[in-house]
Amino acid sequence: MQLHSQLLGTGHYVPEQIVTNNDLTAFMETSDAWIQERTGIKERRFFKEGVDTVSNMGAKAAQMALANAKIEAKEIDLIVFATLSPDYAFPGAGVLLQCELGVPNIPALDIRQQCAGFIYALSVADQFIKTGMYKTVLVVGSEIQSNIMELSDRGRNMAVIFGDGAGAVVLKATTENKGVLSTHLHADGTHAEELMLEHPGSRSKTRVTTEMIENGALLPVMNGQGVFKQAVQKFPEVIKEALDANNLQTTDISLLIPHQANLRIAEYVQKQLKLEDHQVFNNIQKYGNTTAASIPIALSEAVQEGRLKSGDLLCLAAFGSGFVWASALVRY
Repeated sequence: MQLHSQLLGTGHYVPEQIVTNNDLTAFMETSDAWIQERTGIKERRFFKEGVDTVSNMGAKAAQMALANAKIEAKEIDLIVFATLSPDYAFPGAGVLLQCELGVPNIPALDIRQQCAGFIYALSVADQFIKTGMYKTVLVVGSEIQSNIMELSDRGRNMAVIFGDGAGAVVLKATTENKGVLSTHLHADGTHAEELMLEHPGSRSKTRVTTEMIENGALLPVMNGQGVFKQAVQKFPEVIKEALDANNLQTTDISLLIPHQANLRIAEYVQKQLKLEDHQVFNNIQKYGNTTAASIPIALSEAVQEGRLKSGDLLCLAAFGSGFVWASALVRY
């Protein structure tokens, strides 16, 4: 009897504070038109200091997912938490989420695969369910990134893109022919320095100094053109890989939810795959790039808006720092 990972419930949480493109003009030389033209982003959410944390935002998204799944937190067998911005350097955010939900003793894994983190986490959860080791798994993606961005001309290229938020799904074992059909994971570390936060880290062979803080060495860096070039190649490839593995075509896709990195990337991928507008879901306009949280937030909103019905073919795809990229096909 083959087990499948059914997508039982979805949820999301975003901080209350809305930061528009016009708001950012108070800190840096930019404009609403400039940001929208290059990224498609109109606004993003910033966490409330002293209130929002990565783990408690994840808990709020999880509670919504659990309610939609009509199950209680005590039924969770495993937590898989994807984030690049945990509450602490250690321990991981998974155990803190466990405390927030009041479910001691169950295992909690942290996944550090940046923008592809949620699909990696989904794949890990799916393997545990397929083997029969766990029956109900909570998968969460949550990020607070606005606190590592500098709102200045120096930090502009990164600061205008990223936002904060959390999303979650509940997976449950089923013998019905539905749920996760397959996941496809890839990585290529030769491009690791194209998008990274170098300091503090052991690779630099030096401790953090005042001079490093002053010259911006503690800020994330990105080769935007290099990332874009790789993303528009890997997105279609990994989507087609998933379809080929299941003997399906792009016309079979009911809804594609790409990682919300840049609306221009999503539009390029849609054109390459010849997908209609109703087949693709984007919400980067409202939230910016929320990294590991972007897909589960978008998925939760798509469900809320009635964009998915039973039997639909859902495709998830992501590309990000590492470089890492991944896709998943789900029979909703």
